Amino acid sequence: MNLRFGKSAIRTVALVTALALPFAFTPPANAGIVDEAAAKLLVKKVKGTNVSKHLEAFQAIATANGGNRAAGTPGYEASRDYVAGKLRKAGYKVTLQPINFVESWSENTPPTLTAGAKTYVPNQDFYTFQPSPAGDVTAPVQGVDLTLPPTPVSSSTSGCEQSDFEGFQAGNIALIQRGTCPFANKVRNAGIAGAGGIIVFNEGQPDRTEANPLDIGEWRAAIPMVYADFFVGNELAATPGTSVRLKVDSALVLGTDDNVIAETRSGDPRNVVMVGAHLDSVPAGPGINDNASGSAAILETALQLKHFPVKNKVRFAFWAAEEIGLLGSDQYVEKLSQAERDRIRLYLNFDMVASPNYAYMLYDGDDSDATGAAAGPPGSAQIEQQLAAFFGKRDLPTIGTDFDGRSDYGPFIAIGIPSGGIFTGAEGVKTAEEAALFGGTAGAAYDACYHQACDTITNVNATALDVNSDAIADSTARYAFNLRAIPDRADAAPARKGAPAGARS
Repeated sequence: MNLRFGKSAIRTVALVTALALPFAFTPPANAGIVDEAAAKLLVKKVKGTNVSKHLEAFQAIATANGGNRAAGTPGYEASRDYVAGKLRKAGYKVTLQPINFVESWSENTPPTLTAGAKTYVPNQDFYTFQPSPAGDVTAPVQGVDLTLPPTPVSSSTSGCEQSDFEGFQAGNIALIQRGTCPFANKVRNAGIAGAGGIIVFNEGQPDRTEANPLDIGEWRAAIPMVYADFFVGNELAATPGTSVRLKVDSALVLGTDDNVIAETRSGDPRNVVMVGAHLDSVPAGPGINDNASGSAAILETALQLKHFPVKNKVRFAFWAAEEIGLLGSDQYVEKLSQAERDRIRLYLNFDMVASPNYAYMLYDGDDSDATGAAAGPPGSAQIEQQLAAFFGKRDLPTIGTDFDGRSDYGPFIAIGIPSGGIFTGAEGVKTAEEAALFGGTAGAAYDACYHQACDTITNVNATALDVNSDAIADSTARYAFNLRAIPDRADAAPARKGAPAGARS
């Protein structure tokens, strides 16, 4: 056994001792001393220069692999391997979780929909929901939380949450009404409920009567599905239990990518702090701001956190296929048992944290801005306040940004997990008021290279990257040691009805 210790090992032992001793001697009421010390230490260790080195590595990966790091490409695989390799070397428990996405889809023959003696006309009364898999199902039709007759304005939440399917008979064909949440949510929930097939029909207002060819852009359920006119759904709903034949003849090819999930070896597994960022780019470019910036910042935070004897389990997630529908985070959440969900006390999301014409935006956990989506689940307001406190100590202003469902927090808030994070802006235009607060150019996009080939290593603001990397380190360290401000999951509100979901695409 070699008992020689280098300077790095001695520093690590000193750090562990400094953080561990307060747990032994500090009463619980004063436990904030520990997370304050941990936050200061981790912020000091997470250096912008090291975060920038990860960005350079992601740029080199894209350059060597056709100019991008998109889902299903060698560039994504190389990005995955880079991150996983760094984390394994740092001693994390690393898991590569396979997720599916649509590689290609085509329809061989028109679909079939019959109810008793009635045959509906394909590509007129109803259309195949791209990317429906092939299937031929004959089963009773069962309505799901329908609003009939329809209200004057769109209001139906049919199929928007899993509780809508209470009492649904597995194997039946789900009859679902269009309404206030994305089609993909309805399809996913029907699949989870065990539906044998899916008929979504238009809601029924004057401007919502006819169906049309529609691509939901995401693969959500391995069952045939079609989109029908309002009159079709209304007729089927009038005779519940009618035997319906639904057939789709298509060729669906699924690709596979991997989420990278890394977990600290120490920490209470009953209290999990999740920190996430999406790892993929769009096909058009290398995605250095969107979202190598967030990935690089949480990667460096993880690499430095390895020295800390955390109280709570910390789980870092590098999501696959965000740009084509939040597929990595959505399929991750979908596969969690209820017990596993309940152990996740909060989720922090970091997507685009170095926009060239940046603003420091914090997700509006308490809906204090009173615009767009509702407040996040209980605990989200406290996350926003904690992040705001970091910026406040540096005399830096912040503004709110809506939980609009365009990033990977979406699946988490949909099941009641408190969430928060930082965003510096995408294709939106900076206002004069924001320019007065943050500098930069009013009337210009926060990121003029958003989803373009020019989102390269030159498309990041070094100041924003450095400040936000520190903020990420600060919040991660605080929650790694102290979750007193976050409500127990048993007290969390249920999933929000019609919670938004969709990629920033």
